[in-house]
Order: sequence, then C-alpha cells, then structure tokens
Amino acid sequence: MTTQTRTIHTYEEAVAVIKEVGLLPLAPLFDDYPSLGSITPKEAWHSDTNQDPWMWRTQFAADGVAAYGKFIRKKAVFLSKDLLPLVLAALASHETMEERYEKGEVSREALTLFELISGKQGIDTRVLRAEAGMKEKEKKKAFDQALLELQGNLDIVVSGTKEKQDENGEKNGWSSTSYETMEHWCAKNQIGTSSMNKQEATAKLMNHFGSFTSEATMKKLKKIF
Repeated sequence: MTTQTRTIHTYEEAVAVIKEVGLLPLAPLFDDYPSLGSITPKEAWHSDTNQDPWMWRTQFAADGVAAYGKFIRKKAVFLSKDLLPLVLAALASHETMEERYEKGEVSREALTLFELISGKQGIDTRVLRAEAGMKEKEKKKAFDQALLELQGNLDIVVSGTKEKQDENGEKNGWSSTSYETMEHWCAKNQIGTSSMNKQEATAKLMNHFGSFTSEATMKKLKKIF
C-alpha cells in the first residue's frame, strides 16, 4: 500500500508520512500526491478526539515535526524539518525584509506585520491586527493578503492556535491563529540552513518528489520550484 492510498488514524502515523514525503498539503493540492485530508478518514475530522487531523495540524508545528503555513499557492502545507532547508534554499529570499521592501518586492502591510511578529513571536492574530492598526472592517482584506504574502514568501509560519476566552477563562468563540517568523521557528527547532544554491536544491527536491508521484504532478511541482 502506497502513501497515496493508505489510510492513517493516529498522530504518530501522520508524523511518519510527513517525514516520508517531506511536503504534505493539508487538503488535496495535486493529483497523485497525498494530503492530510486524503489519507485520513473524513469522519475523524473535527471530532475533537486524538484521531482528529484538524487537531494535529498545529501539533506538528509545536512539536517541531514540520513548518506549517500557506506556503504554496496560498494553500496550507506542512514542510518536514528535514526537507525545509532545501525548500528555503530553493524558494526563500536571502535578502532582508527591509531590502526587499525598498525594491518594491514586499508590501508596506507585510513589512509592518513582519516587524510586529518579529518583536512578539507567537503573536495571536487578533492582537496582531490590533497592533498593526488594521482592526477596521475595510482593512481586513489587506491584513489577510499581507499574511498570505508573508507565508508565501516563507517569512512566517503558523505557530499554533489560541482559544478566545471570556473573563472567567471559559472558551468563548473561535480559536485564532498565532504566527512566528520562519527564522525563529527554525532556530527553536535546531534546523540549519542548506549550503546548496537554488539550482542544486531544486534538483534535489525534484529527485525526491519524483520517487513517489506522477509525471503530471512533477510538472506542477517544477513550476513551483
């Protein structure tokens, strides 16, 4: 039974799959390529049990198993700690946020959010939006776009979720996402950088993915990397 066809039921099994494939989307992203959604039972999702994959997604990040964020095509994926240095070598910029902003490669909103996240690692989305001065309804789209921009550039990762609580400490409303910088997450989990250049890292990534997915999916992956 292959990674694409087998069904898993436990967090430990999911960790093993992430280590095996290196890049695991939360929901189906490519044909002939596994995702957490495709390899777990539908009835397990949002069951609030130990078998709930929705609960696992931030645990992967908290345990240092995989970086989690909307890194590819604005979709949530997990990048294993072993594969992450290669992905960063292939896709991430080596310039500072300020240098990229001066070149017009980064939006003002993304720069503002990055600076706030850098100064308060693990910041809650609600707090981040308030401190960025973007609580107004008309600024929500710009806020969301800036978060997507930072994740797509591999500048920040999801560090977890925080429950909204009332004055009595009781859960009250939806949980919110918290973020930290990619650099901070890597340092915290003792993940080094690759000595490979972009071309070398890309070639090694393609060789890795080619061992377990189809040529059609490989063409899509080559467009990304």
